[in-house]
Amino acid sequence: MRGSDERTGVLFSHVDLEARVPAVHPLRVIRDLVNEALSVMGSDLSALYSGLGRPSIAPEKLLRAMLLQAFYSIRSERQLMERLEFDLLFRWFVGLGIDDPVWDHSTFSKNGDRLLADDVAAQFLSAVLAGRCVKRLLSSEHFSVDGTLIQAWASMKSFRPVEEPERGSGPNEPPSASGGRNAEADFRGEKRSNATHASTTDPDAKLYRKGPGMEARLAFLGHALMENRSGLIVDACLTTVSGHAERVAALVMIEPHADRPRPITLGADRGYDASDFVNELGSMNVRPHVAQNLTRCRGRSAIDGRTTRHPGYAASQRIRKRIEEGFGWMKAVAGLERPKLRGVDRVGLAFTFTFAAAAYNLVPLPKLLATPA
Repeated sequence: MRGSDERTGVLFSHVDLEARVPAVHPLRVIRDLVNEALSVMGSDLSALYSGLGRPSIAPEKLLRAMLLQAFYSIRSERQLMERLEFDLLFRWFVGLGIDDPVWDHSTFSKNGDRLLADDVAAQFLSAVLAGRCVKRLLSSEHFSVDGTLIQAWASMKSFRPVEEPERGSGPNEPPSASGGRNAEADFRGEKRSNATHASTTDPDAKLYRKGPGMEARLAFLGHALMENRSGLIVDACLTTVSGHAERVAALVMIEPHADRPRPITLGADRGYDASDFVNELGSMNVRPHVAQNLTRCRGRSAIDGRTTRHPGYAASQRIRKRIEEGFGWMKAVAGLERPKLRGVDRVGLAFTFTFAAAAYNLVPLPKLLATPA
């Protein structure tokens, strides 16, 4: 018998959000892990707020909503608020009831700025990894490090000499030939460098070329430290670009893990093959499993046969490439290929929280926890 295509209006509806989410949904495991980490951070989150004034968005709900934004590739806070309005799964994960009003997108963004006051992203990462179920999945002896280029939300036309005023901003500036505010620009033959130029849109963004033959872009550098057992990110940070930024960040991230009697290993690509970096790792009781850079003059490398002959070196070189999966996921899914944020603090919060703590670590955990040890 064919069903009727009529809409029945109901005055009252009793919807249990807990019953609407399937018991095997992976977000159930993720939500339990997130709530356990947030409960540990309760006192630190309370210290960010004053005891007076109107209540703001609960930081726990704010952080859960930011996780959903990364999981489901939502491009902006405005679209996130629209999704919360009608998606029962989103409401359940964030902690909103079926009749609770959704915040305005500008209010959500302004409350998110409060997280910049303290290193909330790093604290959340530590709390997730310190959970009793997650801690057993981590390796404490073998790590890998790498960096990636994060393109800044700034146009190359904004990269101008420091002493030059912004074009089109003065009262006597002539209008552009095209009739719009985005004037035509020809950079052919013009020498530009970070020493003499700066971006008027994002002063923290610097001009950087990833490799020979590649174009220079206004960008930041993101750094990540991965443990080799489960491929989870244990530390991450974002810095301004420079020739030594990757090696300096690697030393800072590996130092807390090197405080143990037995030596640990650190895998890396050939960009880290520098004598000062290798010697510094040796003084920290870290074995440098760095790929040899044999393209240098006379084929010299800071890594000799005493390191490459061990089977562990080959294993580190094979496993270290898994960190590229995280960078690819971060840019393709989490929307950090070119984040719509400005400033090293804002982009750094998005990089550390979205990539290291939130999305990339939490997404595989339901499957990892279900696998017998």
